[in-house]
Amino acid sequence: MIVVMSHRASDGEIEAVLVRLERVGFQIHLSRGVERTIIGAIGDRNILGDISLESMPGVEKVVPILQPYKLASRTFQEENTVVRVGDLEIGGDTIHVMAGPCAVESREQLMQAARLVRDAGGTILRGGAFKPRTSPYSFQGLEEEGLKLLAEAREETGLLIVTEVMDVRTVPMVAQYADILQIGARNMQNFFLLREVAKIDKPVVLKRAPSGTIEEWLMAAEYIMSGGNYNVILCERGIRSFENYTRNTLDLTAVPVVKHLSHLPVIVDPSHAIGMWRFVSPMAGAAVAAGADGLIVEMHPNPSEALCDGPQSLTPENFKAMMANLKNIAGVMGRKMP
Repeated sequence: MIVVMSHRASDGEIEAVLVRLERVGFQIHLSRGVERTIIGAIGDRNILGDISLESMPGVEKVVPILQPYKLASRTFQEENTVVRVGDLEIGGDTIHVMAGPCAVESREQLMQAARLVRDAGGTILRGGAFKPRTSPYSFQGLEEEGLKLLAEAREETGLLIVTEVMDVRTVPMVAQYADILQIGARNMQNFFLLREVAKIDKPVVLKRAPSGTIEEWLMAAEYIMSGGNYNVILCERGIRSFENYTRNTLDLTAVPVVKHLSHLPVIVDPSHAIGMWRFVSPMAGAAVAAGADGLIVEMHPNPSEALCDGPQSLTPENFKAMMANLKNIAGVMGRKMP
């Protein structure tokens, strides 16, 4: 449930409600807004009738949350969450584009990609140091050496970096280098990993699993938030369907639906959804039109030589053209780009 405090409620009245709830075993999450203070309380709803919260001074109303996801629900927090990372705000008026190669392959490749992303207007560099691959014989990434190269690229270009963390053992290492941690689609329901990144004071991009429902996706976000990390960015990256022409089916209906159900920012990954570079730019534009707060796309200085996901990677020229198109679409939608 949530307890909505009156805009005139004093700090003492808020504290009294917190003490009352904690005394009967509720887990408390406090959200102080501009006009209202909201107290999220998770516990046994059968106790509610015995504690008479609505009769306490400063309490405006008590609202039960019916969805299984509580903290991620817009019932808990009506205003949009804006995730701040460095000087950037994700979830506000500005559309941020995270771009770069699927995998960090070499210093020369990454530095060239980083400069191209920066010059075209991207604000965050993406690149995999650890790569989950279907085949054990495929390129698995440079691991910590790749993280060091990403940090070097950040130092040179000023771009923030986002990279995937794959298991609990590497969370501290990745968090040492990255500005944003990414939970890949294969790990959306790796609950041990979700609990571990909840302990890290870094934003988390949470990708939707290929067969994950919207509710399961939001419940995965709930794992991270219930562990204390509220800086979750949801990422739609395509779901598995009967269609096999494209790699996955990009579910853009999920963008407005999730933004209706949840206050968390939503970005879209058209590269992994489509799997074919020529369709990435149109679907990136459609994602912005659908209300996405940002994009994460793959761009490689030379896709034909990429060690992974070359067919879905944009060339530098295609990436520049896409960015120019996105600025026009963002303007129509009342948004802006850096």
